Amino acid sequence: RLTVAEGPILVELLPEVGGRLHRLCVFGQELLRTPDDPTEYRRRPFHWGAYVMAPWCNRIDAAPTAVGDEVVRVPVNSADGTALHGQVYASPWEVRDEATLSVRGGGNGWPWPYESSLRVGIAGTMLTIEQSLTNLADTPMPGGLGLHPWFRRPLEVEISAASVLASNTDAGAEIEPVSGTLDLRTMGPIPDDLDAAWVDPGDPAVRLRWPMLGIRCVLRARSEAGLCIVAASPRDIDAVAIEAQTHAPQGLRRLLAGEPHGLHL
Repeated sequence: RLTVAEGPILVELLPEVGGRLHRLCVFGQELLRTPDDPTEYRRRPFHWGAYVMAPWCNRIDAAPTAVGDEVVRVPVNSADGTALHGQVYASPWEVRDEATLSVRGGGNGWPWPYESSLRVGIAGTMLTIEQSLTNLADTPMPGGLGLHPWFRRPLEVEISAASVLASNTDAGAEIEPVSGTLDLRTMGPIPDDLDAAWVDPGDPAVRLRWPMLGIRCVLRARSEAGLCIVAASPRDIDAVAIEAQTHAPQGLRRLLAGEPHGLHL
């Protein structure tokens, strides 16, 4: 375990299991959904802590897909038959210094080698998480990057975006104006069973509030390759995922079709 702590914030990372944020403790309160036994991350990697998604986020098709002279043939790892959340969420990461981790990936159906890095910094009541994705191949690589934290409930959420993809699991979903339960521009409890992507958020992108803990936070995100906010609120999990990502679901298809919010080449 690698611990970064200053003032009221403590972050605990597990380099051997995807460089994952295992704990985010703020003013003595645990904000992430974490298992009592960290080996649970290997059994069910998608529903605990906060993990990096790279070289793509969310879902892409697990079917042979030509990209220039290369063919992507990534395997299925989700019950819906797609390839979910990239390749590095459970890989062993290297500790580069007391607050920086990195991992090299590629292969297993992804033709390009790459490196992903994560750096944690704390200053007062501000936690900064810097991420990068670097193509190590000689040819252009489609890429995406994000972070997937599960925040404990009860939680109130505000997402400052006027447009949304209503379903992350529907490959044909189109961007539409927010309305009804998908309009989260006012702080409040997030409805159960949402799994959607809000595009082009404002600044700050997200506000969070834990009413029982007396804690609130502002989430700002900057990216050189686009930005969207994904929220997932399955009713059978005592947490809500609020994810900053550089692209929307089906990012590879969107890139190849020339659509907005795709992977970045």
